[in-house]
Amino acid sequence: MTGHGVDPARVRALKDREDARFAASHPTSVAMLERARRSMPNGVPMQWFASSYAHPPMFVLEGAGARFRDVDGNEYVDFNIADMSTFCGHAPEPVVRAIAERASRGTQFLLPDENAIWVAEELAHRWRLPAWQFTLSASQANVEVIRVARVATGRSVTLLFDGKYHGHFDQALVELRDGRLVPEELGLPPDVVRQTRVIPWNDPDALARALEPRDVAVVLAEPAMTNNHGLILPDPGFHEVLRRLTRETGTVLALDETHTLVCGPGGLCDRWGLEPDAVSLGKSIAGGVPIGAYGMTAELASVFAAEQPDDREEEPSVATGGTLFANALSMAAARAALSEVLTADAYTHTAALGARLAEGLEAAVVRAGLPWSVHRLFARSGTAFGPVPPRSAEEARACEDRLLTNLVRVYLANRGVWEAIPGAGPTVAVPATTEDVDRYVAAYGELLEELTASGAVAPATSGPGR
Repeated sequence: MTGHGVDPARVRALKDREDARFAASHPTSVAMLERARRSMPNGVPMQWFASSYAHPPMFVLEGAGARFRDVDGNEYVDFNIADMSTFCGHAPEPVVRAIAERASRGTQFLLPDENAIWVAEELAHRWRLPAWQFTLSASQANVEVIRVARVATGRSVTLLFDGKYHGHFDQALVELRDGRLVPEELGLPPDVVRQTRVIPWNDPDALARALEPRDVAVVLAEPAMTNNHGLILPDPGFHEVLRRLTRETGTVLALDETHTLVCGPGGLCDRWGLEPDAVSLGKSIAGGVPIGAYGMTAELASVFAAEQPDDREEEPSVATGGTLFANALSMAAARAALSEVLTADAYTHTAALGARLAEGLEAAVVRAGLPWSVHRLFARSGTAFGPVPPRSAEEARACEDRLLTNLVRVYLANRGVWEAIPGAGPTVAVPATTEDVDRYVAAYGELLEELTASGAVAPATSGPGR
């Protein structure tokens, strides 16, 4: 047995069996993948489609509500919801209607329309920050938040927390490795580590030391860390310390609610009464249509240059913007999603289903006698392969078991349940039902029974759910 309470040989045997079952039930996807390899590296248009899964990527046909189907006709209850970007569900009717109407009258003008005002006003109301700007992704929103903070403070360093994920841009792709700060992936400049500082989560002393030189422009953090093979919640009082120390050192505090906006109409900022200087969003606020947004205090927003008279030389402006940012289609989709899908009642519904999921997972873990813990955060629940939820990325890594994580994913997929990508956790979509949650719990319980059974691994008997 491992420290996770399971036999590694049994995990491997189950994984091999389930991989074979997955391949056998996806012949059309396998054929399309081979065709795609001739025109795209690894047969995919974006590398995450291959690297996020330990089984072959499959090709999707359609989705509706909390479910989608692949090209082989297999149907899945979706608990990954495109890494929380389709929290509204697939093809939500109000968003589909708004997209069709907007597309019929033009999608992009490099000029604003009235929907942009409505969306900015609604986000200002939900997050209690008065000034908003829009991009096409939360990654780009975080880039612009960092640039605004540099201008506002005259400083250059970005402070992040170990185990973070804030997007695929240079300053965010650094990590602690054997006590050293190093580029996280290939293709990054070696000197990127001089622009970023990384410290442990839930460590007020490390935070104070990192801010003491007063060279940090911005602390960029999630209210709860969501990318660590389980959820890492803040210790009681940690956010209060974070807010006090950033104010004392003149540092901008930016909270990335891209994942945690599934917790409530105003994310965890509203749920927990947090008071950042800036907040960044993306993913589901436009019902799956590409969008990013960030809100600021009036003080931060003052760094944007005013209009210049015709006879005056233009002053340098903050390095923000993009041709397709804040396009009319994104704004129409966001207005529909915020006004008709992401309502207070929707968040009450998903929080209740998230609690039901957590209770079912806890019951399955207890029945199996495994030393695992279950986390709860409104619409999101899941397990960590350790007896207590981790408090830091280091503790989360100690609980990590990639083979076991990959087994969970393919096992559930073969039973019609689409699990979250590794590092995340299952999240309940707005149109999900109690039956959807119970299907997840039943499949998960079946897996734990097989993991802890004695004797040989039984052969597979059927394909995925239809």
